[in-house]
Amino acid sequence: MQLIPYLTFKGECEAAFKFYEKCLGGKIVGMWPYAGSPLENQVPAEWGNKIMHATLHVCESVLQGADVSPASYQKPQGISVSIGLADAAQAERIFQALAEDGTVQMPLQETFWAVRFGVMVDRFGIPWSINCEKGAAS
Repeated sequence: MQLIPYLTFKGECEAAFKFYEKCLGGKIVGMWPYAGSPLENQVPAEWGNKIMHATLHVCESVLQGADVSPASYQKPQGISVSIGLADAAQAERIFQALAEDGTVQMPLQETFWAVRFGVMVDRFGIPWSINCEKGAAS
């Protein structure tokens, strides 16, 4: 079994996944638009190039997402994508990259459980937490 975060966007899925690919050092392995798909008629005509489904591989992890019709979009609440890292320098780099043009809610810092922990909402409205636990960090 694999738990896979599935993110929804209000029209910025392609830009978001290209941003995540760069920030996280992953690889987009699939990105399919609504145009030409069975769902083409379920979104506004101008949404043909919006993304029906995208998949990003990052190390052993997978992140998926899609643009949802404007009437169906809901802002993420009560959840965040959490990244666990063993290297404090890598945690710093990824936190800074994802936070660019976003909103830092808790700066990356040492806590009682972590060498580095921080929380932000990225420029696409997706909440993230970065966690580099004590004992795991180099």
